[in-house]
Amino acid sequence: MEIAAIIFAAFLVAVAAITFFVLKRALKMAIRAAIVALILLIAVVGGVSLWWFGANDNSTKQPATIKKSR
Repeated sequence: MEIAAIIFAAFLVAVAAITFFVLKRALKMAIRAAIVALILLIAVVGGVSLWWFGANDNSTKQPATIKKSR
């Protein structure tokens, strides 16, 4: 799950960078910076939540013992 958190954060950082350059001429610097900061905040919160809640995964349990019938 840590890999998913890293990929999610990296994806949104890339989206923030693309947004910053696309909005370069369209909006004033303060509005553009606020939009990019919001995207980066979503990336950090999403990545941390995936990492935090994914660490409690119980997928490492042993499978149940299966008795073979004759």
